[in-house]
Amino acid sequence: MSAPIAKSRTSLTHRLQSPHGRFGDLAILAFVLVQGLDGAMTYLGLHIWGFGIEANPLVSTTVSMAGIGGGLALTKLFAIALGMILHLGRVHGIIALLVGYYVAIAIVPWAFLFLTLA
Repeated sequence: MSAPIAKSRTSLTHRLQSPHGRFGDLAILAFVLVQGLDGAMTYLGLHIWGFGIEANPLVSTTVSMAGIGGGLALTKLFAIALGMILHLGRVHGIIALLVGYYVAIAIVPWAFLFLTLA
């Protein structure tokens, strides 16, 4: 086996077995919490205002096919699984950006709706 290939295999093994670090752990924890919060707020919003309030076509389609609880559980578990893949791949900056994105496009709008319309 040539040296570059052996080195890349050793590097990959080390990356997969080494600790992810505090930033990575906090990023994935925040991601899971934001997913849970978005799921809870979506659940309440769908019960209060109906299916038309959901802006994400993937979520609305899944909810219409599997019901509110099942559809939200599927979409949130899928999102968390994708986040875990990023975490295991040590792409923590992307996870942190996704946390900010979800806060901006999901949590803040839901909070605004609950505070102004409910």
